[in-house]
Amino acid sequence: QVQVVESGGGLVQPGGSLRLSCAASGSIVSIYGMDWYRQAPGKQRELVAAISNDPRIHYADSVWGRFTISRDNAKNTGYLQMNSLKPEDTAVYYCVVHAYISPDDEIRYEYWGPGTQVTVSS
Repeated sequence: QVQVVESGGGLVQPGGSLRLSCAASGSIVSIYGMDWYRQAPGKQRELVAAISNDPRIHYADSVWGRFTISRDNAKNTGYLQMNSLKPEDTAVYYCVVHAYISPDDEIRYEYWGPGTQVTVSS
């Protein structure tokens, strides 16, 4: 089994910064990539940023230049640095880990964390 836990959310004023962390643990052989999604009340879940082994990094247009995604492969941990936060960034942020769990095949599995609330308000 693989567990994914996000942390670092909270209340911040407009223009402020937060750093989200995503820790993956359990029966992981290696991690192919990590994604950050968010879902605001009444809105569809959207992909915010993604990082993979290709190597490839993707950002949603709405966060380009303000958010930075990174990984620490040795710790099976990912990060989302969020700067210049806006009220419209308010949402529950979810981490998704794409991992290999068997040394005998190349099947990747997807694991979601429970989410962490980010609220941007004065």
